[in-house]
Amino acid sequence: MPEKSKSSVRQAGSSRTRLVAVIDIGATSVRMAIGEISRNGDVRVLETLAQPVCLGMDSFVTGRIDRKTINDCIAALKVYRSKLAEYKIVRPDQIRVVATSAVREAKNRMEFVDRVFTLTNFEIEPFDEAEVHRVTFLGVLGILEKHPEIAEGSTCVIEIGGGSTECLVLRDQDVVFARTFRLGALRLRRTLDAYRTPSGQVREIMESQVDQLVSVLRKEIGDAPIDRFLVMGGDVRLAINVLTEGGMKRDVATLNLTVLESFVDEIWSRSPDELVSRYRLSIADAESLGPALLAYANIAREFKQANLLVANTNLRDGLMKEMALNGDWGAAIGDQIIRSALAIAQKYEVDMAHAKHVAKLAEKLFEMLAAEHHLSQSRQMVLKVAALLHETGLFVSHRSYHKHSMYIIRNSEFFGLGARNLQFASMVARYHRRASPQPQHDGYSNMNRKDRVTIAKLAGILRVAKALDASRQQRIHDFVIERVGSKIVLTIPNVSDIALEQLELRLQGGLFEDVFGLQVVLRSGP
Repeated sequence: MPEKSKSSVRQAGSSRTRLVAVIDIGATSVRMAIGEISRNGDVRVLETLAQPVCLGMDSFVTGRIDRKTINDCIAALKVYRSKLAEYKIVRPDQIRVVATSAVREAKNRMEFVDRVFTLTNFEIEPFDEAEVHRVTFLGVLGILEKHPEIAEGSTCVIEIGGGSTECLVLRDQDVVFARTFRLGALRLRRTLDAYRTPSGQVREIMESQVDQLVSVLRKEIGDAPIDRFLVMGGDVRLAINVLTEGGMKRDVATLNLTVLESFVDEIWSRSPDELVSRYRLSIADAESLGPALLAYANIAREFKQANLLVANTNLRDGLMKEMALNGDWGAAIGDQIIRSALAIAQKYEVDMAHAKHVAKLAEKLFEMLAAEHHLSQSRQMVLKVAALLHETGLFVSHRSYHKHSMYIIRNSEFFGLGARNLQFASMVARYHRRASPQPQHDGYSNMNRKDRVTIAKLAGILRVAKALDASRQQRIHDFVIERVGSKIVLTIPNVSDIALEQLELRLQGGLFEDVFGLQVVLRSGP
């Protein structure tokens, strides 16, 4: 859908602000938001742009992005590159480009990503479901904090996109359920077109598909009551602008179900060409409008909601908020990721006291060794997850359990961590004992040098943390770190006998010494 500039401001930013841009390559369009991040982390959107490029029409039907569509996308990105030059947004750390389901599912996605980089110098992140959940949560969190009256109890956040439907269930702002369904408005429409479904049967068949989504959603959520639905997406924001006085001028608006159902009937009575003309839509957005609104209405009806709350936020808002965090996801996101890790640890009957203590020690080591490892805060979260789950493999077998731990972590569903960070956590857990990373090891050999070094650093720190709880009695809580020549000296206060920990460190400390060039020595202190 066409988007208008929220501001025509042209400025290079002051010493207290920085300018950033996010680009979202979606199923029906390529959208960009340019914003300003203040010194305290507040985000102000300066301008938004949208260019219709329907990657989903190719990807969801043929499984490949057509060459012409790739060229159209590159042309749009070149226009955006010129716009960014006006704002003097040129550094890679000022720009983030993500691609969702239409690119993620395409068989030629690597070709697409490489061609875009070659011709525009934009580095695309193929965004997976967990990352979309994390950024969506960031986007709605600000709204919930502003409106405590809608933050209490159970809130189901739904966005029906072109290729997929995202669902989060929050209880008192904690994520208890996160799922992506491969059922999107454009995907439905294009699939039916590909099978040459008669026009008179399109709505009937779509309703049956939507009913399946609602049925799965009901089964997944269970019998727990949902207090409200907070819905997102350009389709439902258009409905608000058409159906309510004042339109979508607030961060949250209320959409009555009866009014929505009448609007759905009107939309389905018009052809896509009529919708393009009437609402100034692209043809892809016109084709997805009816199915999306139909799905929202059916969901509200199934869960007995008289009204839907419409959030005036989107993926780009969440991406900007994440950029404002400078690589540190903060307590809000971190708490949700740790909740996921703890749930998995309990599922696989991990020694929770030991796991939590090792995670606490690893976190403290990471912070105190910052001058040595030079890693971002997001890597600290990877380390903490690996520490909590490093013994999950014992559920399978004591033999080579570190390898089983790697497999379990890699194949578990985490809120917000993303496939790449999940792979990092699984590899760190795999190397918490026994052999150091080797070129022939599964997964490790395919990583680039920077990632291999990161894995080795985190695994080295985890081994030290694990050695500090060798007794499995959580005796050591505090320590002081001092660098003395080629040694890192950890002084342990108030623990007189640390012979067991010293022995374990001699056995497991080699990886730390190999990667950092520093030997770790334990001493007891007053």
